[in-house]
Amino acid sequence: MNLQNKMYFEIRLSRSFAFGLLFGGFLLILGNGNAFAQISPAEIRDSQLKELEGTYFQNLMTLNRGIAAVKFPFPFALSRYAGLDPQQQIEADSRGIEFVKFHERVVLKITGNYNAAYNPALLTQNQRASRAFTDVVVPLLGLVGKEIPVDVTCNAIGFEIAYHVRRRTKNSDYEGKEILVVVFDKADAFGYIQSSGDPARQEILKRSEIYLNGDEFGLALGEREPFNLETKDKAGPGRQAPAAEPRTSETTAAPPRRVPGLSQGWPPPRKLDSQPGTKSGVAGATSPVENEKISAAAPAVAATPADADRLQAKYQSQLDALAKEGAARFHFVDYAPPSFVVFRERLYLQLTLRNPLAFDKDSSSIYKRAAQSFDLFLALQLKALLEKTPEIAEMEGLDITVVNQLAAKPSPSSEAVEFILPLKPLREFVDAGITNQELINRSIILVNGVRIALNLQLVE
Repeated sequence: MNLQNKMYFEIRLSRSFAFGLLFGGFLLILGNGNAFAQISPAEIRDSQLKELEGTYFQNLMTLNRGIAAVKFPFPFALSRYAGLDPQQQIEADSRGIEFVKFHERVVLKITGNYNAAYNPALLTQNQRASRAFTDVVVPLLGLVGKEIPVDVTCNAIGFEIAYHVRRRTKNSDYEGKEILVVVFDKADAFGYIQSSGDPARQEILKRSEIYLNGDEFGLALGEREPFNLETKDKAGPGRQAPAAEPRTSETTAAPPRRVPGLSQGWPPPRKLDSQPGTKSGVAGATSPVENEKISAAAPAVAATPADADRLQAKYQSQLDALAKEGAARFHFVDYAPPSFVVFRERLYLQLTLRNPLAFDKDSSSIYKRAAQSFDLFLALQLKALLEKTPEIAEMEGLDITVVNQLAAKPSPSSEAVEFILPLKPLREFVDAGITNQELINRSIILVNGVRIALNLQLVE
């Protein structure tokens, strides 16, 4: 590479990225197992998305394997969450390909983390986004064209790619992140690779939805600055931009933020119903008490994702304080801050905790691990958690995910145990009014998105 190109495209490796290179081979090893896992239709609540996942399941698996085999300039890993540090990626859910509903369209989206760290002193924001688009999204588009049928039953193909931005000053060395989202109309996604030359491709980008850190962005290929959004053709379905936070300046970049409308549009599907009124597609038995308390008739006014967004905005300062305290006191993970979600037409506050207990996957069952995750870890946190939770009349309960670390051969892995706890029995439990089993009976328990029946004493 000559000096001019080096100055234009220079990429700086940070300490965290260097760590990413070290475990890149480990990710490839995982790719032969867990990293090739794909979201199963049984986990998806929305009937339309469930049918699509079942119809194209083998195509998605083949696409997943194809992505793992691509040699990107820097390590790239599929993930359900964008913006994870390399240390977090090793334990995060790697099933980053799924059908979702976004801006009233059905989108096949691909999410992942690209472990390149760009130097903003040499690359503008548009140049960084262009580089990530060229290095990651374009090869992914080529794979989509090979592995996904042209007549796939969706409206659009979307990509959500996070990458690093490293800033150095005289007294500090700071690394933040940027998240690029590109949503193509289906025909444009399949036609992009075949289009002739940059002008044609730029026209496709102008017709697409593009966001950077949640703000609508005019990505301009080969240019220093983005094009003026006022000249962009926004006609057509699904073109309304999400509510955007103030754009972060080049000199005061911060870590990625939760942006209402975008993050809620592409959630982990087992966490958030895509449409109000949809029923759970996961398997498992229900007790009479649970049927009475949870599966009763829907509320007079069904909660929607817009209601979750409204509560998120209203209580964001309290949730930020909870996240800060929770990281030190309750073992909150830092990649999934407290947020409001909709489950069975009701609003829940979603929390994700990392279990400090270790499990041996080969010598325990999912039922025993779920029981011990509750009795030995989560139950001890519930009283204090409830005291720190905002008092909100509209909130039905807490949706708490406990991430377990599993020792297994040939590679360690992780497991997500989700406890969906209605407030009334939860309060009774922390006041010693009911037993732990009664609380479990009146709640919903999922392991990696699949519902289970749990008898705490039976599995001990």
